[in-house]
Amino acid sequence: MDTLATKTSVKVVGANGQISLGKEFAGRQVLIEEKEPGVWLVRTAFVVPENELWLHRPQARADLLQAMDWAKQNAPRESDPDAILKRLEDGGRPKRRKRKAGSE
Repeated sequence: MDTLATKTSVKVVGANGQISLGKEFAGRQVLIEEKEPGVWLVRTAFVVPENELWLHRPQARADLLQAMDWAKQNAPRESDPDAILKRLEDGGRPKRRKRKAGSE
């Protein structure tokens, strides 16, 4: 059976109210939960901005993987930006070919 080793250390809260967790945590973000007065639980955390949260949902991951697969199978090709803009100005419809007289 695996057991989790508990590591206990004594830290002194400085005059400015800060403690050091050690260099291995330098630059990391942590969550601090006050369980009761004088009892804190400190956990490392990965914080995601709200406007990027959708990227971490399963459907977004599936969509991105599908897009990457498509990109691997479809090499880039040269395009004509002016023709694309013209088509968009015309409502996005490709030009119709004119019928020859007498054909239907």
